[in-house]
Amino acid sequence: LDKTIHDVLEMSVDEALVFFQDRPLLCEKLRILKKVGLGYLRLGQPAPTFSGGEAQRLKLAFEVGARQSERVLYLFDEPTTGLHYHDISYLMGAFEELLERGHSIVAIEHNMEIIQCADWIIDLGREGGSEGGDVVYEGPREGLLNSSLSYTGQYLKRYLEKRGAKTFV
Repeated sequence: LDKTIHDVLEMSVDEALVFFQDRPLLCEKLRILKKVGLGYLRLGQPAPTFSGGEAQRLKLAFEVGARQSERVLYLFDEPTTGLHYHDISYLMGAFEELLERGHSIVAIEHNMEIIQCADWIIDLGREGGSEGGDVVYEGPREGLLNSSLSYTGQYLKRYLEKRGAKTFV
């Protein structure tokens, strides 16, 4: 190998996947980081410099890589905060993988891309602060789209209509 330790630590996950292509166990771990949208991170990047979203996705990568036999409930607080639209698709792929293994996910989220994929939604509102905190809707997406009390439902309906998606109303 023609790289120093410093050179390797300066590589991104994507670059390391190419460089270490003949090391299958290492590449398996690197592919998981790429799968959750962290292919751009440098291998030697100090953990305190990760954004909140990067830190959550790093934890998510660990969970995706773990082969747990028991079911787990994962709680995420605004996992899309600061993510580019492209990175959200990586996050959704990792969520899907956990769900396929029988795990459950609860996400506190405002991103319509995430909300539209939820099979059960609890919407708190109607306003924020002292005017909020009441359950204005609980159930599947289809019912949320018909709720006159839910701002989330109104925004989601418009979001889906703009995308040409069926709104089930």
